[in-house]
Amino acid sequence: MSLLHEPVLRWYDDHARELPWRGPDASAWSVMVSELMLQQTPVARVLPVHEAWLERWPTPADLAAESTGEAVRAWGRLGYPRRALRLHAAATVIAERHGNEVPASYDELIALPGVGDYTAAAIATFAYGRRHVVLDTNVRRVLARALQGVEFPAPSVTRAERDAAAEVLPEDPATAATWSVAVMELGALVCTASNPRCGDCPVADLCAWRAAGHPAYDGPPRKVQTWVGTDRQCRGRLLSVLRDSDGPVHRSRLDATWPDEPQRLRCLASLIEDRLVVDAGPDTYALP
Repeated sequence: MSLLHEPVLRWYDDHARELPWRGPDASAWSVMVSELMLQQTPVARVLPVHEAWLERWPTPADLAAESTGEAVRAWGRLGYPRRALRLHAAATVIAERHGNEVPASYDELIALPGVGDYTAAAIATFAYGRRHVVLDTNVRRVLARALQGVEFPAPSVTRAERDAAAEVLPEDPATAATWSVAVMELGALVCTASNPRCGDCPVADLCAWRAAGHPAYDGPPRKVQTWVGTDRQCRGRLLSVLRDSDGPVHRSRLDATWPDEPQRLRCLASLIEDRLVVDAGPDTYALP
């Protein structure tokens, strides 16, 4: 048993946020929707969309019965809208092959379209209390600091990192599930990427990074996400026009959203290629 367990679990008991996908009555579908929505998106932005989504589509079959365009529309401004398509595709498989129930096993989950290692492990852990290593950005940062004494983990998960996380994972499945969400919460609220609140950390006295004097990160350059002027922003503008329209949109309305024509045409083409937009006729476009 790791010395980290008791203080982290006790801290979580006292500081855990009340989130709808963590409640005792939360369905596995609610957990799955939250996991897809929370990828690279803050909790505050996800909460209202998650609530509206579950109200409209309380089961995977309800979503599968709708068009992919409606999924993209309901996704709103969460960003990375291909996640909406992945969720729709997964819901379709769940409805058709799993009796409209989100599967509990890692192997069945990772076989769903758009579900990778992290998402499969997270759903199995948080929805069904299974014992899996769950490595999101927050968990990786906490463990890198506490166990390895470095400010940030490597750009991608290494075998050594996964082994270290497995070594401190409690043996009891229910405790392991709570541990995983507790470490995640600690990273989100205390052991943050910038300005970590070490004075409020329940394992500050056990932290290798703190003991080493908080050495600065010296690994490969970390990606810094930009927004203004990027293709992501352009794509978002184009999709916004289509989401807010009840039907097909003439290209002239899309042209008005972005002044750089080559970039605009490139982004429109990429949206069509990603199946987020369809060509609805001469110079007319729509959600799928």
